[in-house]
Amino acid sequence: MDNIKIFDAEYKFMEILWDNEPIKSSELVKLAHEKLSWKKSTTFTVIRRLVDRGIISNDNSIVTALVKRELAQKAETEELIDKVYGGSIKTFFASFLQRENLTKEDIDELRKIVDNLD
Repeated sequence: MDNIKIFDAEYKFMEILWDNEPIKSSELVKLAHEKLSWKKSTTFTVIRRLVDRGIISNDNSIVTALVKRELAQKAETEELIDKVYGGSIKTFFASFLQRENLTKEDIDELRKIVDNLD
């Protein structure tokens, strides 16, 4: 699926869905109210919009994600890198590594990830 766009409020909703799917829409309404303070009508509007865009399915009131979390994360990351870093992964990575709160363990783990790309 190309061009996945999940807006911020939808993404928070999707986090709930990913953590609980498959789930009855009535249960999803309760969770969205608890975690996002959404009204029932808001939840059903978001469900309809995400169904229309092919991001989730709502079959007999059972809601499941058609777009997996990892794919959505990848799309969000690519959009961020394009928008903020002009599409340069190197610039993004350099900026990320300059964060002051990276531990030695974090750096070692990142180094292993990069080394395993070959």
